[in-house]
Amino acid sequence: MGPRSIGLGREPLNAFAVDHRQSRGRLYSESESATRTAFQRDRDRIVHSTAFRRLKHKTQVFVATEADHYRTRLTHTIEVSQIARAFARAFRLDEDLTEAVALVHDFGHPPFGHAGERVLHRMMAPYGGFDHNAQALRIVTALERRYAEFDGLNLAWETLEGLAKHNGPLAGPHAVEDGLPQPIESFDALMPLDLTRFASLEAQCAAISDDIAYNTHDLDDGLRAGLIELGDLRELTLAGSILQEIEASYPFLSNDRLANEIMRRHITRMVEDVIETTMINLERLGPRHADDVRDAGETIARFSEGMRAAVDETRSFLFQRVYRAPQVMQVMASAETVVEDLFRRYAADPALLPAEWGGALEKMEETKRARRIADYLSGMTDTYAIREHSRLFGPMPHLG
Repeated sequence: MGPRSIGLGREPLNAFAVDHRQSRGRLYSESESATRTAFQRDRDRIVHSTAFRRLKHKTQVFVATEADHYRTRLTHTIEVSQIARAFARAFRLDEDLTEAVALVHDFGHPPFGHAGERVLHRMMAPYGGFDHNAQALRIVTALERRYAEFDGLNLAWETLEGLAKHNGPLAGPHAVEDGLPQPIESFDALMPLDLTRFASLEAQCAAISDDIAYNTHDLDDGLRAGLIELGDLRELTLAGSILQEIEASYPFLSNDRLANEIMRRHITRMVEDVIETTMINLERLGPRHADDVRDAGETIARFSEGMRAAVDETRSFLFQRVYRAPQVMQVMASAETVVEDLFRRYAADPALLPAEWGGALEKMEETKRARRIADYLSGMTDTYAIREHSRLFGPMPHLG
């Protein structure tokens, strides 16, 4: 795992880290920056994009209008990037690439999170379906329009690879899902992303940081919403053991401080487990290049078996007690109605769309027309979707 210098003031990285000097480049050729690496530029482009700003009004678990302190896609994304940077430093990876993948990973979520995605996938079923990860790739390669010379953000190959494959290969014997989303298949024809191989360790770190963040913070938001009580955490292996040790040391701690201390230690336990497990995997596999990580045949950055079981237990608990709680399901049912109503109305009357979106819609063939409507809808924030639905159909119960 010998280190090497990468220049521009960065610390020496491990041999299996992605080297920005060996980047496969961008779809559209650009001159290099004298002051920033390719991945620093990617991170900055992501942060300054319209899609990034929209995350502040998109649902994580609770609709953005419900309360001020629940997490949104933006705050979740920032939390994921913080954890991912910690991993990058622990393994001496390219921190900028790791952060870029973490910051862009949720760009494709439509309004109301998974509820909106379910509707769009159903509406788009005859036209190749809808997948939020594929939509994120579509946003950064086509839909963002900030530059004079190209559509999209023209991110480096390694950032796009991480976005597309951070959860694992999309084709071949190790594919994590059946079928290849149409937007990814189309872009892969232009710029092949090696979809049968695993992603870089930087992307893998961003992916597991997502698991750590939402498994912790959805518990926290569930407590804030009153859907679960602190005592309910005793049935969980990880959170329950942490609760027990805090109570032993601080028996008179207020509930607010107790909850915050649980969440802080919850993240720390998972992060430390991933570092230990990943270091064992690196020692066993002995990668000497980023391509050795891609060809390892397994995800290297992962939980131990014991922690994986605890994380799965927490996820099951969240599904039963938070995600499928009657109060949440009621709101999400209304949210699905909003997205479906809007899709059908735009399809029936394209003139309702802004001119830059609907001007040529009637002349498009059916599949392209449906995809354009899905593109427009997926870019909406919760608040804009609610306003647009109120304008066209009247106020929606349970959504303000």
